[in-house]
Amino acid sequence: MIKNEKRTLNLTLFSAGDVMNTTGGTVEAGVVTNENALSPEMKTFYDKTLITLAGANLVHEQFGQRRPIPRNGGKTVEFRRFSKLPKALTAITEGVTPAGNKLNVSAVSCTVDQYGDYIEQTDMLELTAVDNTIVEATRELASQAGLTLDTVVRNELIGGTNVMYAPKVSGGTETEITLRADITADCRLRVKDVFKAAAELKAVNAPKIGGSYVAIIHPYVAYDLMQEAGEQWIGIQKYADPEKILKGEIGTLAGVRFVESTEAKIFAPAEINNGLGRLTVAADVSAGTSVTVEETLTDASYTTPVPVYVNGVANTVTAVSVNADTGVATLTLGSAVTVEAGDMICGRGAGKDGSAVFCTLFIGENAYGVTDIEGGGLEHIVKQRGYGNDPLNQRSSVGWKATKVAKRLLEEYLIRYESGSEFSKTAEAN
Repeated sequence: MIKNEKRTLNLTLFSAGDVMNTTGGTVEAGVVTNENALSPEMKTFYDKTLITLAGANLVHEQFGQRRPIPRNGGKTVEFRRFSKLPKALTAITEGVTPAGNKLNVSAVSCTVDQYGDYIEQTDMLELTAVDNTIVEATRELASQAGLTLDTVVRNELIGGTNVMYAPKVSGGTETEITLRADITADCRLRVKDVFKAAAELKAVNAPKIGGSYVAIIHPYVAYDLMQEAGEQWIGIQKYADPEKILKGEIGTLAGVRFVESTEAKIFAPAEINNGLGRLTVAADVSAGTSVTVEETLTDASYTTPVPVYVNGVANTVTAVSVNADTGVATLTLGSAVTVEAGDMICGRGAGKDGSAVFCTLFIGENAYGVTDIEGGGLEHIVKQRGYGNDPLNQRSSVGWKATKVAKRLLEEYLIRYESGSEFSKTAEAN
């Protein structure tokens, strides 16, 4: 129950049948009896609940410069970028004050955007639901908000110009990779690659974050790396100070602390038809432009040809036709091909052979900036029954709204390392 005594709040989650005293009326869990029933204390509770639950998903933003949401100053937020001072190699003359120097600070401005969503529920749901629907809706919305805002930050970070590609290693031979399209499942992140990325950050004097560089890594790539690293991998259970473990941290290698996230960017083949980016040739074709595939597709005539790779060679799909009796789908290609049953056709955007490409971000301090989710960055919104055009008090809603922006500040302090994985053949884009 909530008690308001001498401004002290004891807040708990409610179950169906519980009753809480609020400003303006009495509310059963999941049943709003008064449009003013949600007290300021309860609103604060739900706001904090939303922020706390959403925060668990905010992996990418935790290493950036933080700025509050601008208030009464337009939609522009400024981040600070400091340039290094040159070496002072001129000897000081005795008794003469040198000219000195100035701190060179440049402002990087960007415009914030708003994001949000809501769940509408009916009076019958509120009356008959076993669980407190506001709490359950808040949990789901918090997860959505956290993943949304994390993706906003991630998408800014992966747009950086400082990129490295994992070499292809096959049969003991290492082949340099310079294009994303050439990455295959044999291009995996290795221990020596982590050392190399760390060396690149050290070479530009990128400051460390709490004494170490940080990498955000997908679980599939972490699996490959840990298998290869063996005893060189230091798991968090071996840390001397577990209180300082980062959100999502799984271990350390080569002085780099690794934070795991399923939202670490994956580039996968773009959609060709019916949500599919990888198609399997169903029958042999010799120098033809019509190819049948095994997957279930839908009829389509593309005004703009869809770019694809057929066995690693660039081509296009101009139309898809499906036999009404057999369901067999036939692709019309822009250029003639010779293929065999079982060969691969994939959309472009990742590896030519259909391999998904994974991004691991190696980060130094002040590489980027983000706006904070507190202080107006993330808001929980509850509308009681009867709001808007609802003459019979049949609908209420729970939602969230957020103001967010992220900005890369120092490209050299942020490395996007692209690699394949054991899971490259099946992983989908995120």
